[in-house]
Formats: sequence, structure tokens, C-alpha cells
Amino acid sequence: MPIPIHDPHQAPGGTLKRLPLRKAAVLFIVAVCLCLSGLLYLQIEQSRRQDLANAQMASANLTRAMAQQAEDTFLAADLVMTSLVDWIQEDGYGAAQRPRLQRTFARRVQQLEQLHGMFLFDREGQWVITSFPDLPRGNGVADREYFKYHQQNVSSVAHIGPAIRSRENGEWIIPISKRVNDHAGNFQGVLMAGIKMSYFDKFFKSFSLDDNGTMFLGLTNGTLLARRPFDESLIGTSLAKGEIYQTLLPNASAGTAMIDSVVDGVTRLYGYRQLESYPLVVSASSSRDTILKGWHDRAFQSSVIVALVMLGVGLFGWVFIHQVRDGERIEKNLIKAQRALELIATHDSLTGLANRRLFEQSLEIEFARGARQSSPVSLIMLDIDFFKRYNDAYGHVAGDHCLTQVAQVVKNCCQRKPDLAVRYGGEEFAVLLPDTDINGALAIAGQIRRSVMDKHITHSGSPTGYLTVSLGCYSFIPLGNDSPELFIQRADAALYQAKNAGRNRAAVLSMDGGVGELMRSDR
Repeated sequence: MPIPIHDPHQAPGGTLKRLPLRKAAVLFIVAVCLCLSGLLYLQIEQSRRQDLANAQMASANLTRAMAQQAEDTFLAADLVMTSLVDWIQEDGYGAAQRPRLQRTFARRVQQLEQLHGMFLFDREGQWVITSFPDLPRGNGVADREYFKYHQQNVSSVAHIGPAIRSRENGEWIIPISKRVNDHAGNFQGVLMAGIKMSYFDKFFKSFSLDDNGTMFLGLTNGTLLARRPFDESLIGTSLAKGEIYQTLLPNASAGTAMIDSVVDGVTRLYGYRQLESYPLVVSASSSRDTILKGWHDRAFQSSVIVALVMLGVGLFGWVFIHQVRDGERIEKNLIKAQRALELIATHDSLTGLANRRLFEQSLEIEFARGARQSSPVSLIMLDIDFFKRYNDAYGHVAGDHCLTQVAQVVKNCCQRKPDLAVRYGGEEFAVLLPDTDINGALAIAGQIRRSVMDKHITHSGSPTGYLTVSLGCYSFIPLGNDSPELFIQRADAALYQAKNAGRNRAAVLSMDGGVGELMRSDR
């Protein structure tokens, strides 16, 4: 039972088992890379949300400004028309009043930049008075949407109709009109003011938008009135199936949303708002790609930087892990060499049995244990009979081989883990038997003696013709202050008595240490 110079379960410098450094290094590097990736994701995602939030705020502010401008534009025209309608309904529009009304129409148009012109139509839809010097020629406006509306509705509220081309000069206008009644409240005609499409186009262009950005003014039924960028083919088309009209406006009169345009399919962030005073909806949008362009650039730069850092960490970790692996290999070699040195220091190089140094250490340990537990400790000393004659007859090489065979027999007879087989010196061996009384020691001694004989090792110098051994046994219960030397001497005394009695036998020294009576085992 070898006793190592140091405890292999004790980590240097502490009581805790040493961590597997290479695995810890790999886990640390993986954790660092995961943390960097997680922080990069959080930073990128936060930046994206911030850019979208800023764009939403800008879009909401823009639509608020558009709504205010549109309301002011139509309100100014509405107020002018209301005063004129009151005047016309009170004084009529006969031949005597027409010159004055024409001058008034012209002044009002000059005062309001957004107005294209003002027009009064009779109950048949024919021109009566306009802000222009000459009346247009033609069949009138009985076919226009706004005229039909007032024919069928008695409401005095201003009506805003779909954009049309003026029959005066072909310019695109947005009509805002009011019904004119006689004193009895019967339909007498329509007063219409045309809001220039170019006025809204100019207003829209005063805002900074990206190339894919849009702005529009539409009726609450989805009819498109004005748009930036201006596209004549889209004027008057319906946006009613778009998400703004279908989903957003029924739930909130103002807001923002990222949606795909029903006009061109481009994904944009739309801000929308429905006017409170008029059946109008304004909207402004910026394309998602433009909003996130700066974010994409920052995300790419951050990703490159983190990737370089992770590459550096990975390279450092690779070098570190290789150094750790080399260190572990060196440490294993050192441990292996240390164990070899311990084996050399505590075991006989020829037989592989424990040497005297380990035997002496084991004696101290077993004496202390025996004293604590009041258990017996036994020792067998054995010697090869006539070994000098064996060496002289067969040579030292054969003698070494003989020693090895006997040592193997002794080792095989030590069945328990605490038992220790020792080469005590030359051809002499010892067997330390903890927790074993004299009867157990004698039994093992007899087993060793018979096993050596069963080897049938030829020995011409022995009376039997074969190799034999003599054994001496001694057993006692340690008291705590016992002498190992005396213990060995008594077992050795039993051995000499076995030799003196004729060899090839086991002798037992009595417990009181006397040398008179012997017990023999020669069977």
C-alpha cells in the first residue's frame, strides 16, 4: 500500500479542487462573445427603435402642421363665401347687383392667395357671376358633383368636392361650395370657390422629404385631392381600400403607422390626421429605407467593431487555451515523473514490493491505528532458505529471477488492501498485517510457504531439491508508545527460530515476547 509524498486530492494552495482551466477558459471566451453579441443586439435594436420613434414624432408634427394649414386654407375661403352667400340671399343677384358682386369676387380672390376664382351659378347651373372679367361659355356646371350635391342637400355647410379642372382656364382646383337659397329657402343656385391645386403643391414642397416620401390631402371618403409628388393620373383616385382608411382612421383620428402604400407598394411610415372642421384627411410619410439608412450604417459599423473585438478575443483565447493545454501536458508529465520518483523512493526496483522506507512509515501509521482501535498488528518475516548456495549454483541473474518469483508469491498472498508486502533486504521479506491476530498471521505464513513450494523452483543446494522459505510471525496490540524496532526484532527472532528448527517452516513468537515455546506450521 504505497503512501504518496503528497495528497493527490489536495489542490496546491487551497482545499478546493482545482477548476478545469481549459474548459473554464473556453466557457469564459464563449460567455464574452455571447455578451458582446447580446450588447450589440440591444444597442442596435435600441438605436433602431430610437430612429423610428424620432421619425414617428417628426411625421406626427408634420401632419399636424399640414392639418392646420389645410384647415386655415379652407376656413378662409369658407368665411368669405359665408358672407357673400348672406349678401346674395338678402339682396339677390339681379342685373343691378352683378357689377358690385363681380368686383367683390375679384377683390376676395386677390386677397386670398389660395383662391383660383369664385363663381356663382343659378339653379340651372349656368354662370351668373365670376371673379374673372368675362363669363365662360359653355353648358354650365349642372353636371359637376358639387352642384348636384347642393341640389339634393339643404344644408348650408360648405361642401368640399373632388378635384376638378377649371372650365375657365383648365387649372386643377379643389372646389369648396355653398348652397344659395331664396327667401323661402328654395334652391336658388351655388356659390363656389376654387382652391388652387398648385397652392397645396407649393405648400407641400416647403417641407423636406426624402425621394420616396409622400404627402397627400384627401377627402374622408378616400378621394385623393392633392399629392406630393404630383401625379395627375392619381388625382381623384380612391384610397378607401388603403390601411389608413380601412383600419387606422376608424380607431383613431390621428396617429402613425408603418404600412405599404396602395399606390406604389413602397413601405413607409405614415403620419395621418383627420381635420375636425372639414371632411379632410392629411398624411405625410417617409420611406422605411430612408428612415433606417443611418441606422443601417451605424449597425454595420458597430457589427464590424464587435466582430473585430470577438476575433481578437478568439485569437487570444486560442493562444491561451493552447498554452493551458501545454501546461497541463507538462503538469501531467511532472505528476507522472513525481509518481515514478515516489515509486522509486518507496518500492524495491527489482521485486516491485515496498521498501524499508515505506515499511517504516506504514508501521507508524498502523501502530497509531491499532492503539486507537485496540486491534492487533501482525508481522511476518521470511527468508529464502540457502539462498547463497542458489546464487553460487545458478548465478546472480537467476538469483534475481528467483527473488522476483518469491516476491510475486508474497504479494499474491496479501489479499487485503491494508496488507503490505516488503522486501526487507537481500533475500529477506516482510509482510505487515494490520487488524490481524497471530492465528491469521500464521495462516498467511503457511499459505506463502506452500505457494513457494508449489512453484517447484529447482534448488540443488537445498535438502528438498526445491526452493523453500522460512517464516517468523509476531502479533500484538499497540498501546501508543511501542517501538517499531522491537516489533521487527521479535518477528525476526521467530524467523531465526524457524531456521534453527530446520527451515521450510513458520514459527510464532508468543505474545509476551518470550523465546522459549514455538508453534510450528510445517504442513
